[in-house]
Amino acid sequence: MKSKIISSLLLMILMVSPIFACEVCEAEQPKILQGAVHGPGPESGVDYIITIIAAVIVLFTLVLSIKYLVRPGEKNPDHIKNIILEQNWES
Repeated sequence: MKSKIISSLLLMILMVSPIFACEVCEAEQPKILQGAVHGPGPESGVDYIITIIAAVIVLFTLVLSIKYLVRPGEKNPDHIKNIILEQNWES
């Protein structure tokens, strides 16, 4: 059990290092993104706008998916889910 925990921790530590930017990439990025990612940073203000809009859409869908997963709100007895929930599983 201990060896599994140690190997899992070692694997996680080794996986973290490639996430951060290298020195060459860091020099080419804008100040706000330095050290965050590999590759060149955004080339214009439009890139920031696109990224912000995409992040808002992702957060909105995440919130809605969690909301409807926790409380679906469907109370109609004729709803299709009730066919499965009320089905008699005896042979």
